[in-house]
Amino acid sequence: MTGDRVEEQRVRAAVRRHVRNSAFAEAETVISLLLSDPQVQQARAQLEAAEMQLGIELGGRLQPFQDRYEQAVSDGDAARLTGICPDKHGRWGRICVLDEGHEISMEEPHWGHNSGGRPIAWVGSAPDDW
Repeated sequence: MTGDRVEEQRVRAAVRRHVRNSAFAEAETVISLLLSDPQVQQARAQLEAAEMQLGIELGGRLQPFQDRYEQAVSDGDAARLTGICPDKHGRWGRICVLDEGHEISMEEPHWGHNSGGRPIAWVGSAPDDW
């Protein structure tokens, strides 16, 4: 009887994995279809252009934060780096270089440079693996 129970648990686990994998595959298909829609791509391009424009506009005032960040990275200054905003958009190479809590104290959006080295500003955050 114990062997039957072990086999039943193995089958149930396999079914759960199959259902979960199928759900993820379906979700990826839906997301891909949504993101490939021309109107969604147009909206994304407009958002990116607005983020770039705002980043340029704020650059004159906020560039010292980028300089401070780069110096802290160069020096390996962990203490200074820990005071920097933890929010980022890792997938797009964005790291906010403002002080932690800047959204409230300075009332500024996140600001830094994108992976291409251009200034960019954005609202919200996303995990690195998003």
